[in-house]
Amino acid sequence: MLATYPYQGRPFAFDPAAPLDISLPLAPGEAQVNCFWAEPVQVDVIRVGSFVGSVALGGSTNYQRVHLTPHGNGTHTECYGHISAEPTATLNRCLRRFLFVARLVSVQARPQANGDQVVLLDDVRRELESGPDADIRPEAVVLRTLPNHRAKRTHHYSGTNPTYLEPALTEYLAGQHVEHLLLDLPSVDREEDGGQLLAHHAFWQYPHATRQAATITELIFVPDEVEDGLYLLNLQITSLELDASPSKPVLYALRQE
Repeated sequence: MLATYPYQGRPFAFDPAAPLDISLPLAPGEAQVNCFWAEPVQVDVIRVGSFVGSVALGGSTNYQRVHLTPHGNGTHTECYGHISAEPTATLNRCLRRFLFVARLVSVQARPQANGDQVVLLDDVRRELESGPDADIRPEAVVLRTLPNHRAKRTHHYSGTNPTYLEPALTEYLAGQHVEHLLLDLPSVDREEDGGQLLAHHAFWQYPHATRQAATITELIFVPDEVEDGLYLLNLQITSLELDASPSKPVLYALRQE
């Protein structure tokens, strides 16, 4: 049974039973995506006296402690607190809605004179301004970079200077009132840029006109079979009072009624 979702004065339909999970799992060990020199996810069994928090080891229940780095391990969502000293700038306080109309676009990064691979404004704008959904202004943009290797699911990016975004692109998205940006890269900015984080600042318009409700989600993976187009995004996070959280973005294909 289809559900309806009104947006910009138009009725849209989607199938709640057909979710498209574009998050990467968090699991212990080296065979997981990793960036910015983060330690791998670690899961430890809790031991208290004679109690062992592992059924496999003879305990009555599984009871474990997880060590992870949101910005370096798997899919994560961050708010402007990532570049702010404000103690109240946490994702749990900034993200208060969880359903958004999103456009998925696929773009090829362009080689630069210095050897970097960069996603450019002109390529993304051309995709957003073409096609049957061009007249619908999305609340979220999902960027799939090409080529779309499955190695993105397990790649170790640290020290590789991975693809990043041109700051003019995030400036443009902010100007188009795109509140949520999702991408299959470790960061919108260059791995080492001297601490400038120009694309982060441009997207959040920080610090002069900070878009406090805006978020960036990194290290997603969109399979090839998911077509470019319009989707309903369900952006799921944990309630950690931090600038970032492991997250689970889920897409539902939208169609106009």
